[in-house]
Amino acid sequence: MERESQFIGQSGAFLDAVERASRAAPMSRPVLVIGERGTGKELIAERLHRLSNRWDEPLVTMNCAALPETLIEAELFGHEAGAFTGATKARAGRFEEADKGTLFLDELGTLSMGAQERLLRAVEYGEVTRIGSSRPIRVDVRIVAATNDDLPALAEAGEFRADLLDRLSFEVITLPPLRVREGDVAVLTEHFARRMAGELEWFGWPGFAPHVMEHLENYAWPGNVRELKNVVERAVYRWDDAETPIAHVQFDPFESPWKPVTPSHRRSDGAGNAPAERGAAPTQEPPPTSAQFEAVDDLRAAVDAHERAIVEHSLGKHRWNQRQTAKALGLSYDQLRHAIKKHGLMEGQE
Repeated sequence: MERESQFIGQSGAFLDAVERASRAAPMSRPVLVIGERGTGKELIAERLHRLSNRWDEPLVTMNCAALPETLIEAELFGHEAGAFTGATKARAGRFEEADKGTLFLDELGTLSMGAQERLLRAVEYGEVTRIGSSRPIRVDVRIVAATNDDLPALAEAGEFRADLLDRLSFEVITLPPLRVREGDVAVLTEHFARRMAGELEWFGWPGFAPHVMEHLENYAWPGNVRELKNVVERAVYRWDDAETPIAHVQFDPFESPWKPVTPSHRRSDGAGNAPAERGAAPTQEPPPTSAQFEAVDDLRAAVDAHERAIVEHSLGKHRWNQRQTAKALGLSYDQLRHAIKKHGLMEGQE
């Protein structure tokens, strides 16, 4: 498993998770890594392996969600020739490949109940049996499993074997989402941006404009570090001026005025009404919630802040071309100039 194994961050929650992984690494016991998508579960698995006594043995990875249910058991435990249609020759499974090393099972919660039962036996007795064989094979494998599911809840609902969960949860490392890692957005942004600037052979690093950094730090990051990396690198490579702070960032790469309309037979308004016709006007954004309204204690300041954010975003999007920005916002050139002066916005953050 070749990955960029750097751990970048300074928040206490993040460092605590990394420290827990470091302490658990020398123990030849199973470890569960829990976290949202993009939080770095694969990196923790690699750290657990590299800091263990098995560091020079194989680190084998299997994504349990990437294979159809009918093939998962064959992938995990191997099969003999003729065990099923298409099995023309014997094949070792991931357990045998990881013998003396570490087996990383990603998306553990998607395993079928049959695969869970065989996995339980492998964990409990250190034996696997290839499909189509009656002869067990001894293996010495340290299991690290990852998921973004609530496994105790699945076990309570009968959708995950409670006894397997007990066997695998010697240690549970829960990775914090990026939105709670105080200060780490700025650190990660700087790292990814400078690396992309180097890849583009820029001679210097102009940084991001203050309003862009504010947007980056206030964004919820549902895709966590993986999403931030894409957003930052995309913003750098799209910016043509290596000497001017980057003034525009696009969070949704699919955002476009020419975005295809979902076919009507695949779309519903969710309330049992007839689906919208192709080419219909896009649905407006939902209005602010009452909680957001109640947070406002200065109407004029709130309106001014909203106006400033809109103008600042549009200026960055149009590379500070004021005539294009004015046209995009439906303003005259003089009106836009007045807004820039009113909110203290100046090109290049002068």
